[in-house]
Amino acid sequence: MQAGLEGGFADRARESAVAFRAALDVLARPGRIREVTGAKPPEGLSAAAGVLLLTLADAETPLWLPERLRDGAVAEWLRFHANAPQAAGRGQAMFAAGRWEELLPLEDWPAGEPAYPDRAATLIVEVAALAGGPVLELSGPGIDGRARLAPILPEGAAEVLRVNAARFPLGLDFFFTAGGQVAALPRSTRIGPWIGG
Repeated sequence: MQAGLEGGFADRARESAVAFRAALDVLARPGRIREVTGAKPPEGLSAAAGVLLLTLADAETPLWLPERLRDGAVAEWLRFHANAPQAAGRGQAMFAAGRWEELLPLEDWPAGEPAYPDRAATLIVEVAALAGGPVLELSGPGIDGRARLAPILPEGAAEVLRVNAARFPLGLDFFFTAGGQVAALPRSTRIGPWIGG
């Protein structure tokens, strides 16, 4: 295999099935953090984001990457292993991966239509860690009472996420990734205030 294209799933059927179950688990239980393994993408993309993209993206799902990744080793690796076409622009993307600031403004992404809410984009937000930031209080489907998640996000992110959740059943779904860890915030999750610091 060409140098720089290694690091895909060794056993695609098994590893992608395991990763898909983990992705569904964190979507169904917002606030839960799971470890995912099996992919080693090039520098610039976390292992968890690489696993998610190899599992969820394919030739039918246009993918958007920020400029720093769009023409380099990460884009080539994803083309080779996931065969996902690059989206012509944000409005055509089904998946996007990048840092929080690279993905703003959220209004640029497809948020679904009343008759087709499933036509919304899923954003994979790369963060430094899924713990250690101010605590985001979560409630809604899949949560018994309340749950908490504390990704390291910039000030103001909570309000942006609250506005997105208020659009339900339209809106965006989020995965947050750091290293080999993943958590999710589906658009159905109600978001309370940041707690602590």
